[in-house]
Amino acid sequence: MTTHPYTLAEPRVSTALARMFEAAERDGQTAQRLGARNFAERDKFTAQQLADASQDIYMPISAQGGKLLYNLVRATRPAQVVEFGTSYGISTVHLAAAVRDNGAGHVITTEMNQAKATAARHTFADTDLEDVITLLEGDALQTLAGLQTPVDFLFLDGWKDLCLPVLRLIEPHLAPGTLVVADDVDLPDLGPYLDYVRDTDNGYHSVTFPVEDGLEISCRL
Repeated sequence: MTTHPYTLAEPRVSTALARMFEAAERDGQTAQRLGARNFAERDKFTAQQLADASQDIYMPISAQGGKLLYNLVRATRPAQVVEFGTSYGISTVHLAAAVRDNGAGHVITTEMNQAKATAARHTFADTDLEDVITLLEGDALQTLAGLQTPVDFLFLDGWKDLCLPVLRLIEPHLAPGTLVVADDVDLPDLGPYLDYVRDTDNGYHSVTFPVEDGLEISCRL
């Protein structure tokens, strides 16, 4: 019987994902306890203040969304994946598992909150995926500004009002055919981003994939 690499099923990986998804189920209670709803008026706070106030909130991609990310990366075989918004690393693990199973590639991910970045690094080590992941800690608009190589797959799941600025920052590194995926299409703050990628004059062909809060999958034209 021929076996195929499927890192998501490895015990260390599946256990870590189950643990994080279980913790994320308490996000609503945690947000209420922390008073995170007071941060709904985004323009009154810096990204760092929001990141630190939301330190205990996982804000994960859905389980089905994670599987979709894995499939997209397996299918497109990107040499370099960039993720905006690590949080505790749920989506990063899916991306890295796909890169590992492809046999080549690397994931660059970004996180502003120090505690989340530390926890994510521990998870990457525990799942034996740390060798295919580089975590850049700090403001993504600064940490990603130094990119010098092509970006072959881009996943946007940080603060929604920053997704468009991050995309515009990385656009010079996107070749035709590159996939750009954004999570949470139902959130109002993602509106300007969606307006941009849904307009073919801006160089994208975009489709909404109806999984959980929705993923916007855009192909660079």
